[in-house]
Amino acid sequence: MFADRAKIYIRSGKGGDGCVSFRREKYVANGGPDGGDGGKGGDVIVEVDDGMNMLTNYRHVRKYCAGDGENGKKRNCKGKNGKDIILKVPAGTVFKESETGRVIVDMSGDNRRVVLLTGGLGGNGNQHYATARMQAPKYAQPGQGAMELNVDLELKVIADVGLIGYPNVGKSTLLSVVSNARPEIADYHFTTLSPHLGVVDLDGGMGFVMADIPGLIEGAAQGAGLGHDFLRHIERCRMFIHVVDASGCEGRDPVEDVYAINKELSEYDGELLKRPQVIAANKTDAIPEGEDPVKKLKDEFEHKGIPVIPISAVSHEGIDELIDKVRTILSENERPTLVFESDYKPSREETASSYEIHYDEKEDKYVVEGPKIEKMLGYTNLDSERGFMFFQNFMEENGILDELKELGIKEGDTVKIYGWEFEYM
Repeated sequence: MFADRAKIYIRSGKGGDGCVSFRREKYVANGGPDGGDGGKGGDVIVEVDDGMNMLTNYRHVRKYCAGDGENGKKRNCKGKNGKDIILKVPAGTVFKESETGRVIVDMSGDNRRVVLLTGGLGGNGNQHYATARMQAPKYAQPGQGAMELNVDLELKVIADVGLIGYPNVGKSTLLSVVSNARPEIADYHFTTLSPHLGVVDLDGGMGFVMADIPGLIEGAAQGAGLGHDFLRHIERCRMFIHVVDASGCEGRDPVEDVYAINKELSEYDGELLKRPQVIAANKTDAIPEGEDPVKKLKDEFEHKGIPVIPISAVSHEGIDELIDKVRTILSENERPTLVFESDYKPSREETASSYEIHYDEKEDKYVVEGPKIEKMLGYTNLDSERGFMFFQNFMEENGILDELKELGIKEGDTVKIYGWEFEYM
């Protein structure tokens, strides 16, 4: 099955903690602090792989985590940096924040390699906190927290020309004739259940990419048939070839078909009708004698600026004329690949809660933890009177004491904050 959507969880690496250590060597009675810094956490990186055309891998594996940074070591040894994780995706993949649907990055155009989430910085070892008054600091900085996010991946194919039209009008046959694509072809509805891309080679090294877009029927813009699954793939097309069955062998009116499909395009995105169109009147080899549906199409649409080219994809009649017309239109309407602008940038504050408080019934203790608390402890010396006063003010100013009261804490109860325990007074 063609996979053009996926939902995954990504997490960058946590920074390694700084080390608390003191130099202890023979003949060095009072060595100073020599705690090393923690290593940086790994990044989550997105990279375009031109050999990929689906998001199948991300339908099976949904959790991707970069490596954590290593903690610092004694003798001023820095911890190793965490390993980056690289997510390879096909060109045209859009990353969106799952909860709001806001675009994080569109891997199109010049976006070939992007750092999606940065790893946490490593914490400083205790050697950085030595001063004339505090020559033996017994604390170090914890590493910066990881960033985590649930994201939606959505592939929107990148093609110059989109083949649109009802099922069984010959879009796949046309694509196989003019390009290197080999889609499945059969004489029944909805043979094509996924977009197919083909490269149309032209003289002089020129060429363009053509896509067969399936799933267009009445109500596609409201989700009928395969509409919602594949309408997204027309958004980047510079122009459209509207393929119709001129023979009427399916009992359809080609003029009505053009209006019906254009109505779906308009309801999905009104801007799409402003892009150039060519009508390929296919199956001319099967038109009954005495009928001239091609003239009917030309009378209806050519005065509106939409050329009508009679073709037979089976016998290759009119194919050269169609390709020449498409080449001319593309050369007259040059525009860069549509790249969706980013409207959301993940931040460390948003991807990690500041702190949380809960009551642990098993230990009969109130527990306070979270990145904000961990960071505060990293630069606060609780062994000193001044440091402990700062800690008390921090708890009060950030509303932590008020939340403890709301949970029902009483005098004499124990508050646990990472490796520290305090009696509530």
